Amino acid sequence: MIGIILAFNVMYSLYTCTCPVFMQVEEKAVEADINGRKWEFRWDLLLRYRSIEIFALWEGRLTTNHLSDTFGIGRQQASKDINNYINEIAPGNLEYDKHLKGYKPTDTFTPRVTSGIVDEYLHLLNRNNDLSNTFESLPLQVANTEVLTVPVRNIRPEIIRPIVIAARQCRRLEVDYVSVSNPNREGRIIVPHTLVFTGLRWHVRAWCEKNQGYRDFVLSRFRGIPDMMDISGHTVAEDSDWHTTVDVKLAPNRELTAAQRRVVAQDYGMVAGKLILNTRGPLVQYALQQLGVEPGSEDMTAKSQPIVVANHREIRGWLF
Repeated sequence: MIGIILAFNVMYSLYTCTCPVFMQVEEKAVEADINGRKWEFRWDLLLRYRSIEIFALWEGRLTTNHLSDTFGIGRQQASKDINNYINEIAPGNLEYDKHLKGYKPTDTFTPRVTSGIVDEYLHLLNRNNDLSNTFESLPLQVANTEVLTVPVRNIRPEIIRPIVIAARQCRRLEVDYVSVSNPNREGRIIVPHTLVFTGLRWHVRAWCEKNQGYRDFVLSRFRGIPDMMDISGHTVAEDSDWHTTVDVKLAPNRELTAAQRRVVAQDYGMVAGKLILNTRGPLVQYALQQLGVEPGSEDMTAKSQPIVVANHREIRGWLF
């Protein structure tokens, strides 16, 4: 079973994935404007159509179980939703494959109710879809809000599909990978076990046969199409670092005045001037990056670093 990690170590099972907004949605009809056309959609239907598109594109196979497990609906209703999507929403997007025993995207597949980016799939697996992304096309009267987004990394479905399958089945995967330190394509054999979102990018935690250890591989740096291989004995259970929890202690910068430290402590909900962040060992660096905290920043100016690591010596073995 593959794990999905969102920032600050929140894991959910792939097989129980649901989005919070999928639950208890209103039954009233709303009008969605998609690619210049307008249809009358209930919110729950729109969300199911989006799921159909996301699972088909990024897993390469869609069955009624995807909808039944995600939304708690019967197979008959799930089949009806899929047929409605095929006949009314996106004709020509899906075709039934007897070998796969499910629907697969056609060569002319074009996203109609989604953006076709990998974040939609990975966040869906993690049950963390943002309401603003889900309902951005709906004419809802909501309070004025703005969410800062970062550029989306370029990740293709052909790369994600085998990684997800290999992680589920604990299989070895032959991949081509590049990095900033080694920009030339290099063949490696990995055994993925968990997809991780750091707040800025997605990577996969995997056993690396070249390094004989567990490493992080950025999803946008795979090249070509991974080749599936045999079953491996290197499971997530053997990744001892992954199962090591670390307490990162944060505190206001000592350079702040007492009044300023109280403000910062209130900002972060600190208790007795401390905030304890509990995370997995391999995720310590990413958690600090998301908070904008530089390890070893105790002596930095308060203006550039209002919060600092209070137990740097204890966590430095997890920093890179």
